[in-house]
Amino acid sequence: MLYGCHYLRQKYHIMDFTPPLQHGRLIKRYKRFLTDIILDDGSEITIHCPNTGSMKNCQVEGSPCWYSLSNNPTRKLAGTLEVVTTSFGNLAGVNTGRPNHLVREAIENGLIPELRGYASLRTEVRYGEEKSRIDLLLEDGEEDGSESGTQRAQCYVEVKNVTLDCGDGHAQFPDSVTTRGSKHLRELMAMVAEGHRAVLFFCVQLNGVTEVSVAGHIDPVYAETLTAAIAAGVEVIVWQADMTHGCISLQRPLQLAL
Repeated sequence: MLYGCHYLRQKYHIMDFTPPLQHGRLIKRYKRFLTDIILDDGSEITIHCPNTGSMKNCQVEGSPCWYSLSNNPTRKLAGTLEVVTTSFGNLAGVNTGRPNHLVREAIENGLIPELRGYASLRTEVRYGEEKSRIDLLLEDGEEDGSESGTQRAQCYVEVKNVTLDCGDGHAQFPDSVTTRGSKHLRELMAMVAEGHRAVLFFCVQLNGVTEVSVAGHIDPVYAETLTAAIAAGVEVIVWQADMTHGCISLQRPLQLAL
């Protein structure tokens, strides 16, 4: 059941789509960043696809989809694909730029218990030997709660968008080979070795999910690297976000099935 945004706002962290999304039906995605859709009046348009993954199970021809419109006159394509319908009938948020904002606001509003108590938050900060940018850097935290009571001044948070719908409430990450994702894990491990906290945050922009696991059959290197990262002290946080065509609601924590 999909609740309206007004009901959800009373209970969870909400990100509204402003202005409201436009409706269409998916024709095809091609050349990685282009998507053709058919509008309700029967006309066809091409919009931008903000997703570099395979979008496995998220490209169902003729299925309902929703897109945002930009008023920036310099953009070649005014529309951006935001929400699609998976092959299992669930809504998935395919704009990989949305989770960073959603997680950031959730942290700032104290929704994520493990990430409370930090005085400041910065985004896209350069770090690491492999010249990465961390999605979120939390600084000047409280004591980490360990027996030693050690204070960790910095917490590095890498956010990943999960949309691979496998049916029966099961989602996986990644949906394609991600050398960049493995690099990020190595960088997080290095931060732990330096005495900082490091967190991999899976934002599951997919309705109806109860379990998330790693798609080792798609990217065995990523799966092996994640196992090593967890053993090295990298923390994994998973939250499920419900989707409507009006808003995204970050609702509940899940466990990563290993």
